Amino acid sequence: MTDWEARYRAGDTPWDRGAPSPGLIDFLKAYPISGEVLVPGCGLGYDVRALAATADRVVGLDVARAAVGKARQFEGVGGEEYVLGDFFKLPEKLRGGFDWVFEHTCFCAFEPERRGDYVEAVAAALRPGGYLLAVFYLETGREEGPPHGTSAEELDQLFEDRLPLVRSWEPARTYEGREGCELMQLRSAV
Repeated sequence: MTDWEARYRAGDTPWDRGAPSPGLIDFLKAYPISGEVLVPGCGLGYDVRALAATADRVVGLDVARAAVGKARQFEGVGGEEYVLGDFFKLPEKLRGGFDWVFEHTCFCAFEPERRGDYVEAVAAALRPGGYLLAVFYLETGREEGPPHGTSAEELDQLFEDRLPLVRSWEPARTYEGREGCELMQLRSAV
């Protein structure tokens, strides 16, 4: 199991690209998100701040105290906040209250055997009729992770009962080096 706190303290964060997901930015230009958004595994909060430009409230959640502390040091954009916590053990105040969950590099950070728990955590965070907007990291042939890649077929098997697929697409823009390695999906809570 990865010690995320130690990685952030040491600055050993190769996943941190210093900017929000290009796919998220493109989505927000076409479909500005409003309401309340949860971003699990928010890291330094780049995606949180991008979402806060249009959403009413955005909560960035991370298990690493160092990540949350660093995220709080950035200038605020709008209604964003950062919370230290475990996505698999959501505090009661974060359960069932979100219109959106935005996924980017959290799902791929956990061991694949935790993926069912991840689906349940997303479903627990969302209000009925809420949405999961995700940038999933696809399988790249790497045996060890993180990141632990996935496939569209696995995502359908995992999510279909709790969060049926609304739309799936390959983002037009990605971080350099991730071309062809990302799949965006929009899923709706039942």
